[in-house]
Amino acid sequence: MQAPQFDTPLQLMRWIGWAQRKAADEWVRERELTHEQSFVLGYLQQNPGAIQRDIAAMTRTSAASVSSLLQGLEKRGLVERRSDADNARTKLVFATPTGIDLIAGFEDAMTALDDTLLAPLSPDERTMLRDLLRKVTAELPEPTR
Repeated sequence: MQAPQFDTPLQLMRWIGWAQRKAADEWVRERELTHEQSFVLGYLQQNPGAIQRDIAAMTRTSAASVSSLLQGLEKRGLVERRSDADNARTKLVFATPTGIDLIAGFEDAMTALDDTLLAPLSPDERTMLRDLLRKVTAELPEPTR
């Protein structure tokens, strides 16, 4: 089987995206998390007290899948569910300090990866690449999850 060719600009951009995803997956795996678990922990860090329905909508998955994911995180002490003071049937989900500590440093790791991936470029070339990519993306709709 022949390796795929990466000749066009968009094919090359996908290759860079693949390298970013691989590095992110490795960082997450080192913490014995799945990509989904780490994403939910990050979401809960930014949105403490989210309800499961919001998490399901954000992850584009079912409520049952979110419940299972949260159970696994809860068993590890990474999240906790608390009853809403106004509605006891509603459970609010919070990342614990242990959960937040576990994912701390992800953004720094990804910034360091950017520097590694762009190391062959001079500062002027990095600026030129950024400007060209901004020109292309200016015509695109904002990405959504």
